[in-house]
Amino acid sequence: QVQLVESGGGLVQPGGSLRLSCAASGSSFSIATMVWYRQAPGKQRELVATITSDRTTYVTDSVKGRFTISRDNAKKTMYLQMNSLKPEDTAVYYCNEVTRFGVRYSWGQGTQVTVSS
Repeated sequence: QVQLVESGGGLVQPGGSLRLSCAASGSSFSIATMVWYRQAPGKQRELVATITSDRTTYVTDSVKGRFTISRDNAKKTMYLQMNSLKPEDTAVYYCNEVTRFGVRYSWGQGTQVTVSS
């Protein structure tokens, strides 16, 4: 069973930065399409960013120009660099693998990001 462990969240002031990490176990990380989702209180979980095995990336419009997704296959780790954070970025952030059938694994605990002064 593959495990995905998110880390790097915290409390940051508006305009600040954080880098989230998603550490994966298993041998198929390098060929997986990986995603970051987030869920704010009272809202549905939403897609934030994706990265394919060949490092093609996508970020949702609300974070474009501020968030960058990347991966290090040797470390089996995916990252989300978040700059110019806004209060509306406050959410629990989750990582997962996606296939053509949808997300592959059960959601983990995620990592809390709180943007507040």
